Amino acid sequence: MSAPTSGVATVTVFAAASSWIESDAVAQCHQVAALDGMRHVAGMPDLHPGKGAPIGAAMSSTVLYPFLVGSDIGCGIAVFPIRLKRAVPEKLAARFPDLDVPLDPERDAGDPAWDAAGGDIPAGHLDGLGTVGRGNHFVELARVDTVLAADHAHRVGVAAGDLVLIVHSGSRGLGERILRAHTEVHGAGPAADPAAYLAAHDEAVAWGSLNRRLMAARVAYALGAEPTEPVVDVCHNLVEVRAGTYLHRKGAAPGDGRDVLVAGTRGTRSYLVAGHAGPEANHSVAHGAGRKMSRADALRRGRAKHTVEELRRTPLGSLVVCGDRQLLFEEAPTAYKRIEQVVGDLTDHGLATPVATTVPLVTYKTAAAARRR
Repeated sequence: MSAPTSGVATVTVFAAASSWIESDAVAQCHQVAALDGMRHVAGMPDLHPGKGAPIGAAMSSTVLYPFLVGSDIGCGIAVFPIRLKRAVPEKLAARFPDLDVPLDPERDAGDPAWDAAGGDIPAGHLDGLGTVGRGNHFVELARVDTVLAADHAHRVGVAAGDLVLIVHSGSRGLGERILRAHTEVHGAGPAADPAAYLAAHDEAVAWGSLNRRLMAARVAYALGAEPTEPVVDVCHNLVEVRAGTYLHRKGAAPGDGRDVLVAGTRGTRSYLVAGHAGPEANHSVAHGAGRKMSRADALRRGRAKHTVEELRRTPLGSLVVCGDRQLLFEEAPTAYKRIEQVVGDLTDHGLATPVATTVPLVTYKTAAAARRR
């Protein structure tokens, strides 16, 4: 659906009438469209309200607005092939490393995961290095399930039955530091020095990608495998300078010729898609299922319907490693939209072609309670 705003900017939401799109999220899109310099706001089918700006949106403007990217600059999803002799979820879940404990250059100098760094740490930022963070971030061991486009899957390097690590994380405080430096002076206003912001922003994007590689290496070694290069690594919180405009993405992945892992939930499949979105979608595709409940609602409703143990084993038979009971409820699969509807909307609007699905075996959110004692 598309509608003009009071200025020159337009708003288009790429979702069917039957898709779950909150009116508050659409209202936020129109609020953004009214900003000075805004050209076009594209809402993805996973669109939902955020703090001051919509999540699941790509927003093009002649003015750079740091708040439209938010604090987790560099957040993205990477997919790493992994070879294991046997994939028994119960055994592998117990072998996951504690990804809440950061790598320390001195204490962990001999850790082979450092080889994944391949050089200097962007911005010299060591806080949280090699950790996953909270919220919707995760590291997942998954199996490639159904291949929907065999030729493309072969080019990517995945086949049915293959095991992969899916890593979703961001810049672990670095992006927040960059945004705070701006908002303390300018609030939600534009960047006074776009070049300076973009230089810091680019370091956070690089840091997020490095962190995903470090975590994949930590998990691979812990599971008795060798680290591999990612077949997909796409950032969905960033600014791209494109054709004289600033393209802000907040929970939206670059979709012009890129392969993107559109994440489902820990209890559903995810989809690897080939993106081919054009200017009407601001060259972007969805990054995941998108929330349909606030965290407070998910906590309240989840406690009334589920036990902790029910949420630690999904209907697919996969296991969830999470020692934080509140987070278990906040991130329950029922708190999210149907991934099939999101991917269907992308397909129906000509923004992406499904390539393959993955099914979770072990999803790591935060260390198990037993390891905290």
